[in-house]
Amino acid sequence: MLLVDSVCKSYVFGEAPVLDGVSLRLEAGTLAALVGPSGSGKSTLLNLIGLLDEADSGQILVDDRLVSALNTTDAARLRNELIGFVFQSFHLLSRLTAWENVALPLFHRGVGRAERKARALNMLERVGLSDRVDHRPEQMSGGQRQRVAIARALVGEPRLILADEPTGNLDSVTGLQVMDLLRALNGDLGVTILMVTHDRDMAKLCDRVIEIRDGRVLPLGEAG
Repeated sequence: MLLVDSVCKSYVFGEAPVLDGVSLRLEAGTLAALVGPSGSGKSTLLNLIGLLDEADSGQILVDDRLVSALNTTDAARLRNELIGFVFQSFHLLSRLTAWENVALPLFHRGVGRAERKARALNMLERVGLSDRVDHRPEQMSGGQRQRVAIARALVGEPRLILADEPTGNLDSVTGLQVMDLLRALNGDLGVTILMVTHDRDMAKLCDRVIEIRDGRVLPLGEAG
C-alpha cells in the first residue's frame, strides 16, 4: 500500500539531512504509529508521503503508484484522490458548519452540492456527530472538532490517512476516544493509517510502531 525507498531530504545545504535514506513498507489496512524525538524527521516524512513536499532522492509509492516524481498538478490531483489528512490543530474553517467542512474535499473534486452534503452527513454520523452537523467549530469541543477533521479526511474514501499528532491538542480521555475512533474506522473501512505521535501509550494501540531517529528508521529490534 505504501512503499518508501531510500528517501533523503535536506533543507540547508551542507548540514545533516533531515531524512537520510529512509525506507519503510506498510501493507494495506495497517494502523501504524511513527514515533521519535522532536526534530527526528517524522513530520517531514509525513509531508513527503502526502505530496506536500518533494524528496531530494529516493522513491515513494502509494497504492502502487509512483508519487515522488509527479508534477505539481498531478500531485494535487492524486493527493485529493488517494490521501486524507488529519492535523493536530484540526485546520477547520471557522465560517463553515461541520458538514460543510467535511464536504470540502468533495467540492474540490467537482461533486454536486446535494451529493456532497449527503456524503458528509453520512460520515459525520459514522464518527458520532450526527447531532452537530450544523455547528461551527467554535461551538464544538476539541474532541468534536477532531472528529470533524477525521470525517473530512475519510469522506473522499482515500486509500491512506496521514495523521500528524491527532491527539496532541486533546486531554488524555478525549485523546483515547479519538484513538478508539481511528482504530474502529481502520477496522471497519480497511483504510491504511500512518500516525505521527509523541505519545507512546497511543502508539502501543497501533498495529505497528515505526521509530525514526536522526533521520533514519530504526531496525525493528532497536525500536522502543
